[in-house]
Amino acid sequence: MLLKGRTVLITGSTAGIGLAAARSFAAEGCNVVLNGIEGEEMGSALAQSIQDDFGTDAFFDSADVGDHHAIEEMFATAINRFGKVDIVVNNAVVRFFGPVEETEPADWDRAISVNLTSAFHTIRLALPAMRKQGWGRIINVSSVFGTLATSDRASYITTKTALLGLTRAIAMETLSSGITCNSVCPGAVNTSRSGSMIDAMVADSGISEDEAKAKFLVGRQPDGSFVESDSVAAMMVFLCGSASGSITGASFPIDGGWTVTSVVGQ
Repeated sequence: MLLKGRTVLITGSTAGIGLAAARSFAAEGCNVVLNGIEGEEMGSALAQSIQDDFGTDAFFDSADVGDHHAIEEMFATAINRFGKVDIVVNNAVVRFFGPVEETEPADWDRAISVNLTSAFHTIRLALPAMRKQGWGRIINVSSVFGTLATSDRASYITTKTALLGLTRAIAMETLSSGITCNSVCPGAVNTSRSGSMIDAMVADSGISEDEAKAKFLVGRQPDGSFVESDSVAAMMVFLCGSASGSITGASFPIDGGWTVTSVVGQ
């Protein structure tokens, strides 16, 4: 186990990439703090499954990471239970779609607070203990849209781009401290939203599910397949291991070649 005895706190970790990361870190011996807004019953069940499957400790905190007071309370709970937080993964995200002029100010503010400002708060809360022990790992989950752009996603693109800047800034502030800060930039992950879009294509066009999937991905991922959440999680675990101590301030695309070809799907 690469990370036995470490504690990882992952925002937005009750599904998708976040949950895959939680399980991957637990498999390497980490205690896990799960976070999400799905409710205590679901979150606690996920934490129990991690305990049962991997023999590590885990608990769920329903903190709304758009509220810095809730983040502070979550950290206090984690430290009370585990004594420290060694690894922070900032994965929480909200998405709003539509032209800028039709974007509600409240939606813009919500995207900034959840997607970006929450990462600032988790990092500021984690750093003192990381500095004291001379070891820490911070991973920000950005996106291909941290470096590319498309229409009708202004708040998402803005926040994912800003996360790359935050990553570089924190890396510079923590040089020679035993702390690293990096970003992962996933491409098209098979989520409930992408599944709904594919289902709609099947219903509207009368094509097969495989044909709809290929059509959905053709303008996005040159390799023609979705990014697996486990692949993103594997990169996160690597960035927290002993072989990655000199890697900091970097951003890693996991996108099937999307950013290499600069093909942006609409």
